[in-house]
Amino acid sequence: MKTPGRRWSALLPLLIALPVLAVPGVAQAESARGCFDDAAAITVEEKRLTATLPSGGPAVGPELVRLAGFDKLVADFTSRLCSTKTAPRAEKLAETAGDGLWRTAVDRAQGRRPDLGTLDKADDRPLYWARLQMSKALRQWTPRFPLSAPARADLLKTFDVGARGLDDSRFPLGPSTRRVLVSGFDPFTLNGAGVRIANPSGAAALHLDGKVIQTPTGPALVQAVSFPVVWSYFDTGIVEAAYGKALKDRFRRPELIMTISQGRPGRFDIERWAGAWRGGFPDNLDESVTGQVPPARGWPQPADQFIETTLPYEKMLAAPAGAYQVLYNQAFCVWPDSTKPGTGTAVCRTDAPKPGEIAASGGGGNYLSNESMYRSNRLRTGLGLTGIAGGHLHTPVLGTPTDPAALTDAGFEGRRAAITSQIVSLLTAALGEAATPAPATPAPATPAPGASPRADVLATPGTTL
Repeated sequence: MKTPGRRWSALLPLLIALPVLAVPGVAQAESARGCFDDAAAITVEEKRLTATLPSGGPAVGPELVRLAGFDKLVADFTSRLCSTKTAPRAEKLAETAGDGLWRTAVDRAQGRRPDLGTLDKADDRPLYWARLQMSKALRQWTPRFPLSAPARADLLKTFDVGARGLDDSRFPLGPSTRRVLVSGFDPFTLNGAGVRIANPSGAAALHLDGKVIQTPTGPALVQAVSFPVVWSYFDTGIVEAAYGKALKDRFRRPELIMTISQGRPGRFDIERWAGAWRGGFPDNLDESVTGQVPPARGWPQPADQFIETTLPYEKMLAAPAGAYQVLYNQAFCVWPDSTKPGTGTAVCRTDAPKPGEIAASGGGGNYLSNESMYRSNRLRTGLGLTGIAGGHLHTPVLGTPTDPAALTDAGFEGRRAAITSQIVSLLTAALGEAATPAPATPAPATPAPGASPRADVLATPGTTL
């Protein structure tokens, strides 16, 4: 296992507290030999591994894993797990398995693993479901040596860090290469027929990780990570850990950071404001949280209700046209009575927040996408890095395959490819010259036809006002 500094100590209580339930598809043969305990608790996400489409057929998650050729990785992991005889070897297996899963997913997405399956290489869903199969196996594993709850939680944490690319975002030294750090998200709203949903931001992260973008002032290396759609993970500082390590390294510091998530139908949005409020939309564990965004221990915590983007949005708006329109969204919402946040009907505007106003929503809503922008840029400002470009990009909604019984189709794959391609174009435009913060008083943006500040905010997933 790598040194403790690679992990987040605050995550340990969370992983201990997670329900520890069954790996039917992954470990049936080994379970018969006593390697897995099918009665051990699993998470809500892991329970969805048995979910099928309403029309029937195989379980969606494992089928996507199989179609991508990741089933061999899962089977190899469970086999090695069952033969592991010591705690140090288990630690090493969790580390190498997590890192290997992320690296394989990136290589497949970028065309370096044509041997893996028949599913579209850009699909982000096999990584998500394979990660769940492997974490489920770790949760239900009955080793040949004593394994305490904290030790098991540490194994899960080590695996998850690797399988999200969170231990892989290293930049080179020296001035010859420009540096960019971005993040995407897992699929979400997976209950019922939503079980086949993908997330274009997660696909973009796989496409961008380790990619070099050519700019007029030199090559720019992009590193990417993938965040869970889970409130409690954000409580433990997962965003700060991902961005903080890079921002604190003055010799390898990125010049631009950008959180990415799925947003509104038919358009990209460069969000001007992030707000310090959680709206309570259920996460992938079916948990809901409402209230102020909490602090993250060990990191600077400016008490800002709103944080403004410093992305070079004018350059991004001037990027070559793609399949989708690109807007600079200046909407935000405040509670009508600053002494009673969370009550009344939020007031939404497009000017600028006033001193003393309490955030009800950023332009990107009040779900985890807004929070990823808020946390990463609260960290940036808290570290005094006002000259670094930072902000959030909402992608268009990807949608699902036309046939409700299909896991993919040409239209679904084409939309994902168009979204990813346009993200690369927007990043390239942002890096057209040395990245500089946006001006303090931006020019008014042209609103979408028929849009209002409140409608703009309510159009994002997870916004409840």
